[in-house]
Amino acid sequence: MTTPDPDGLLAEQLLRLTRRVHRIQKRHLEERELGVTPAQSRLLRTLAHYASPPRMADLAERLEVVPRAVTTLVDGLEASGKVRRVPDPANRRVTRIELTDEGHATLRELRGARRSAAEEILAPLTEKERAVLGVLLDTLIDGDAANRC
Repeated sequence: MTTPDPDGLLAEQLLRLTRRVHRIQKRHLEERELGVTPAQSRLLRTLAHYASPPRMADLAERLEVVPRAVTTLVDGLEASGKVRRVPDPANRRVTRIELTDEGHATLRELRGARRSAAEEILAPLTEKERAVLGVLLDTLIDGDAANRC
């Protein structure tokens, strides 16, 4: 008889929850017909955190992807009018990426889709359970940061 592996079970539950979250968020994005992929939405959200337009290399580092992946995402978002490439005022060989008005509007819609998805995912939990989950998730997230030091 084998003994149960509680950590293995937790790992499987986390992976299943992650897949469920992605599925639900993808559905909420598709329902709003925003014309962005989950990867593009992540890039838009990341762009919004910069005080001034970042370089593509900055985005690649922040997103933890290769620069070519960012170029592909930016190309698609630029074609749909959500971002634009702008020259760096200090170095004309450098290109920066900024959100357009359409990009800002899409970002607002994305936030609404994420809120709707979160409400759906968290619906079975009471307010107290949600608070406990938030504390547990913060602990796991902070633990990850502590392990990288």
